[in-house]
Amino acid sequence: MESISAIIMAAGKDCRMKSKKSKFAQMLYGKPVIQRTVEAVQKAGIQDVFVVVGENQEEIQEILKDEVTYIHQEKCLGSGHAIMQSVEYLKKMQGKVIVMNGNKPLVRPETIEDLAKEAVEEGNAATVLTGMIENPYGYGRIIRQGSFLAEVVEEQDATEEQRKIHEVNAGVYCFDAKELSAIITRLTANSMGLYWITDVIKMMSAQGKKIATLVVEDKTEILSLNTKAQLEVLARILRMRNNQKHLENGVTIEDSQTTYIYDDVEIGMDTVIHPNTTIKSGVVIGEDCEIGPNAYIREGCHLANKVKIGSFVEIKKAIIDEGSKVPHLSYMGDCKIGKKCNIGCGTITCNYDGKNKFKTKIGDHSFIGSNTNLIAPVTLGNETFVAAGSTITEDIPDYGFGIARQRQTIKENWKKKEQK
Repeated sequence: MESISAIIMAAGKDCRMKSKKSKFAQMLYGKPVIQRTVEAVQKAGIQDVFVVVGENQEEIQEILKDEVTYIHQEKCLGSGHAIMQSVEYLKKMQGKVIVMNGNKPLVRPETIEDLAKEAVEEGNAATVLTGMIENPYGYGRIIRQGSFLAEVVEEQDATEEQRKIHEVNAGVYCFDAKELSAIITRLTANSMGLYWITDVIKMMSAQGKKIATLVVEDKTEILSLNTKAQLEVLARILRMRNNQKHLENGVTIEDSQTTYIYDDVEIGMDTVIHPNTTIKSGVVIGEDCEIGPNAYIREGCHLANKVKIGSFVEIKKAIIDEGSKVPHLSYMGDCKIGKKCNIGCGTITCNYDGKNKFKTKIGDHSFIGSNTNLIAPVTLGNETFVAAGSTITEDIPDYGFGIARQRQTIKENWKKKEQK
């Protein structure tokens, strides 16, 4: 396949977001919007990625670090103007270049791959991703001549007849790099002083260049992000996407409406996820586990097969071996728990001293009584037993019994003395 590069347009701020951060830096289901867009391109196999930034340059660089090459757009004068700033890079590119808006975080890598494949195999000067939506208000309309694309007409420029068209521009394109670099410098401003990348399509079509479209199957992929209300809608779509993937892989999710499984989570077959459960990115859960309800599985957790995480349990950076149970009302952070352990109700690992995090290790077949505080760093051996209500500060050897609570004292008539 030909060489493929990508230019992602992410300059400026948008007052519609009502935020101190640009729309590209908004957190969307655990990741900044621009990170999601860049990752989609990278997962499509494109490593030569350029991001056009403006006054938000520091904000975007803080997110993406050195993963991409930055192009500065001093004045934000439209999408076409953004690509005009990229000419020196375009001239060096071979093959095709994906050009897309940075606020399209729901576009799948597979869709970008399909767009590039279509462009290469058909030898198109430009290939435009489009979608069919019932209410196309605000989107550029696709105007065809036969089966080929003639132009994209923006909402404000469209006639009444054109506004009835339901096929819209998704804001994702695949251009021949040389064709784009040759024509972009001839782009002129519209009546508002702005330069639109869609005008390049019309110019190419007028020159008889081959312009084609790829209609995306899932219309949610073309949704843009410009407001906080849209941010909530996009997050809901991502949640349902992730949940559906795990359902298809044999996971039982009792209530998808209240289950939040973030990206890059692995869950084994026949694991049951009860309602009101949150599982953060990077968590690995084995087969035949039971999670929730009201459980919070945070980053860095690895659960083996047949583990139970019950109601109102939070775990973080926890490695829990096969068959162990944390049934309810516990916090287990920065810990390693062996096989077939039982962690009693109300147990917590006290892992933070105000400066540093420390680890707790519990061996196989151990029983931790209810309302136990494990003051890290501390290690409990295999088949240890801890009495309920204990605060454990010292290691317990294999087969040891730990009890650490003050002897009960009864002060008779205490309430009567207090009332005098």
